[in-house]
Amino acid sequence: MKKELTIILAEDDEGHATLIKRNLKRSGLLNEILHFKDGQQTLDFLNKAKEKKEHKDTLPSLLLLDIKMPKVDGIEVLRQVKQDPKLKKMPVIMITTTDDPREIEKCHELGCSNYISKPIDYEKFTDAIRKLGLFLLIVELPEITD
Repeated sequence: MKKELTIILAEDDEGHATLIKRNLKRSGLLNEILHFKDGQQTLDFLNKAKEKKEHKDTLPSLLLLDIKMPKVDGIEVLRQVKQDPKLKKMPVIMITTTDDPREIEKCHELGCSNYISKPIDYEKFTDAIRKLGLFLLIVELPEITD
């Protein structure tokens, strides 16, 4: 993944957010990571960023999204991102403790790129995030433009 592309992390659990950021960096991912603690903050940022004239430089290229968040949950954030003509190409990876097959199916129907269940075990969780970082180093993400 190109270093200049920004990642948004929407995660209300500070411990999970710290683990995610730390292990993405440990995998070699040097991208800027912006952390928001609820769905409304995430949507506010995205809506503000897409309105800027030079939004190509300010709009993030990837959204890591928890489902269970205050104010606006991750499923609603996903729905709004995928319905927005300026944001719909943005890859969204759901990272959540929920492993309910109906919820996973719903996220895929709404357009998420991938769905990762957070393991309860600390070592398994950090390993999963490191593997996500390695994956992100090699994938090509779409440019988010008009």
